[in-house]
Amino acid sequence: MEIRISATELARRLGDVLGRVRYREDSFLVERNGEPVARLVPVAGQSATSLHEALAAWRSAAPPDPAFADELERIGLADEPAEPAWGS
Repeated sequence: MEIRISATELARRLGDVLGRVRYREDSFLVERNGEPVARLVPVAGQSATSLHEALAAWRSAAPPDPAFADELERIGLADEPAEPAWGS
């Protein structure tokens, strides 16, 4: 699917646009003053991992560590909000 986007909007959302090109294989027609100037498309042969490959990796992974959830809980409880840089 090709999406029209202004150069200004592309500059504001570059990370999001590149993610959509890479992972969703969207393509973008970049316009400046309503005139097409560039096309942003996925690189051929660089598509995201297929569902089959993802499932195969998941199945071959080591069993879950039962202590991992406890460690995450401990870390979460130790986390404190940062103090505002400008004071209270």
